[in-house]
Amino acid sequence: MNEHIVVEREAGLWTLRLNRPDKKHALTRAMYSHMAEALEQADLDPTVRAVLITGGPECFTSGNDISDFLQAPPTSLDNPVFQFMRAVFDFSKPLVAAVAGPAVGIGTTLLLHCDLVYVSRDARLKMPFVNLGLCPEFGSSLILPRLLGPAKAAELLLLGEAFNGEQACAWGIANAALEDGPTTLARAREMALRFTGLAPSAVADSKRLMRAPGREELRRVMVEEAELFGQRLRSPEAIEALSAFMQRRPADFSRFA
Repeated sequence: MNEHIVVEREAGLWTLRLNRPDKKHALTRAMYSHMAEALEQADLDPTVRAVLITGGPECFTSGNDISDFLQAPPTSLDNPVFQFMRAVFDFSKPLVAAVAGPAVGIGTTLLLHCDLVYVSRDARLKMPFVNLGLCPEFGSSLILPRLLGPAKAAELLLLGEAFNGEQACAWGIANAALEDGPTTLARAREMALRFTGLAPSAVADSKRLMRAPGREELRRVMVEEAELFGQRLRSPEAIEALSAFMQRRPADFSRFA
């Protein structure tokens, strides 16, 4: 397993812990690939009853590592980014998330596919796709308007506005907002371990039934988003936005129609 993805196994629970604290757990192609592989293994292993994803008590993830991202942009559906999305989407067992600190981009959209989500009150969630000249991903353009309504979804996806853990809980993105990172991680682990005492096939069947309505529509939207995301990465707007990010300056879109 990649050194930046630590897999901890205990009593039927696998914990995937992002382990790149010096970069605020920014995600690389290798990290996506190893997370996808771990989820696929966990899904096939009958001793695994649930998976917990966390970045630890201080930071979930700052999103994609932009320099790694630009070296091999995810312009193909075979890219590790989309492999990870498919592994999450197809995962048949309970997926639990513990979120503290920053949760940027896919760090937020991932939560829309988890079965249980626990956040710290001061978590900082954000989906700045348009700010980077890109478009929403991981089904967020379908899920968020239906969950929050088009007006609130527009604030989050078109303006890229940040929100905290208490808001995530109030809006139905998270189950509970906890006092701090350690408390959040402890609660998420406690709830994930509860699945180890339940009938596994009953849990899997129930999850499948809950996810079935609109599932194929969501799959189609995810593919459409991914294809457009790849196109947008090659656009002059995205090149300007990502270059500005790397150069630590404001992006200048004044010359774009």
